[in-house]
Amino acid sequence: MMEHTYGLEPALLSDLKAMKETFWSNSSLISGNPNTNTVEGRDIYEAEERLLRFAPYIKHVFPETEGKNGIIESPIQGLPDMQLALQEFYHTTLPGKLLLKCDNELPIAGSIKARGGIYEVLKLAETLLLDHGLIQLADDYSVLANPSFKEFFSQYSIAVGSTGNLALSIGTIGAALGFNVTVHMSREAKEWKKKLLREKGVTVIEHQNDFSYAVEEGRMQCMKDSNCFFIDDENSKDLFMGYAVAALRLKKQFEEEGIKVDRDHPLVVYLPCGVGGGPGGVTYGLKHVFGDHVHCYFAEPTNSPCMLLGLSTGKHENISVQEIGLSNRTEADGLAVGRPSALAGRMVQELVNGVYTVNDENLFKMLALLQKSESISLEPSALAGMLGPTLPQIRKHLESLSLTSHQLHHATHLVWATGGDLVPASIMEKYTAKGNGLL
Repeated sequence: MMEHTYGLEPALLSDLKAMKETFWSNSSLISGNPNTNTVEGRDIYEAEERLLRFAPYIKHVFPETEGKNGIIESPIQGLPDMQLALQEFYHTTLPGKLLLKCDNELPIAGSIKARGGIYEVLKLAETLLLDHGLIQLADDYSVLANPSFKEFFSQYSIAVGSTGNLALSIGTIGAALGFNVTVHMSREAKEWKKKLLREKGVTVIEHQNDFSYAVEEGRMQCMKDSNCFFIDDENSKDLFMGYAVAALRLKKQFEEEGIKVDRDHPLVVYLPCGVGGGPGGVTYGLKHVFGDHVHCYFAEPTNSPCMLLGLSTGKHENISVQEIGLSNRTEADGLAVGRPSALAGRMVQELVNGVYTVNDENLFKMLALLQKSESISLEPSALAGMLGPTLPQIRKHLESLSLTSHQLHHATHLVWATGGDLVPASIMEKYTAKGNGLL
């Protein structure tokens, strides 16, 4: 009996099944900034405008955002010592400049999920207020901190399924506004994340099953209550656009830092990928801003390569990692997703350069290397992007796209750090010790 190949190259399928680190290049990638100057492109700017309207409220309720006047944004940081450490440890050369996008430092939620999750809750809140005539777009939104508004929102519920970080962002902002928030947590969710949510007044329901199951439970909860709003991490355009706004902010940061992105100075971005909404939204925004001068690669755990599987087969959400015999178990809790987003995969199927996989051991090694070289602490899943610049397959893929050695020498390699700041010190010490033990 012939083995089912799911339309994949036999060597790629063999690597995936064996949980070997591998790379898939996207043959559907097209140049010319496709699809992103249409209505969806305008949606990115609409999302940014909404975030600006809410900035006075955010500044008032979350004092940690005062320095940026209520804008939830993270810095970029050069990694010269980590670049040397990676070259030495992985016996390679890394031409160009290595940078970190520090979404681990995003205020309120300490992860990339502060972008999409908070944005979707704010959009929901604004829609309800406008529908009830309680606010106008030109108003000062800091008034939303008044008890009367919290009382208004208390008649509504929000539900979400999560492995952890999306729950933290939605739970924190939802509870602050006054919503009754319930998060359905998959088995991968860390205990400290559940504890933090409960301290904020969020109802946490634990499931001994994976992410897709937790999402479905959240969806079912809202089907029974007309005042309950379900935030769908598998299929939400609002989450997606919240992430896409990051590209507008990054362009401004690069201009302030004098970092060029053009034909002679390509930008290569490495994004950890779970269900795909975060990296998908960021990629969509980056392609809108930088066009063909940006090259985006997704990074997934060897045991949870759901986006690689969905894109490479063209089946998107209609295939899961369990179907090829993988368990979807990984220490990278935020990336422990067995079935990709129905929306994100289709939005980026012609925009993302490729997807590679990384094993848990390498995540911990890079966690320890980063701590040792730059004194930066990230959670394991946030290190998935760090392997990308070392991979010869990606170098070859960039060369196949006609990037010359001169262009690669002047490239900016941006690793997107997706989370870490809220990890308790005692747990981070264990992560670091585990990584050091593997070096």
